[in-house]
Amino acid sequence: MTTTDSLEEARSISATLVERKLAACAQISSIQSYYTWKGAVQNDEEFRILLKTTDERYAEVEVAILELHSYDLPAIVAFDITQAYGPYADWVADTTRR
Repeated sequence: MTTTDSLEEARSISATLVERKLAACAQISSIQSYYTWKGAVQNDEEFRILLKTTDERYAEVEVAILELHSYDLPAIVAFDITQAYGPYADWVADTTRR
């Protein structure tokens, strides 16, 4: 998962990662973010990108996000999936296979 400050950048990152087969799917949501940056509390509209991929592709996803992202310090986080519908998990794995 990562966030951006523009819908255009969120779309660009999402499309690129799906085209490169680093993610099977990317979902973009509009969110409100509160965070501390350079000593002050900020509040901005951001766009969350939820990327569906495999653990094996994480390092490549991280490199790609850093390459494409405009933030000085982009949030790039992964969540462990403890359970998933089998056929869906298979589709993610097949779609992101090299």
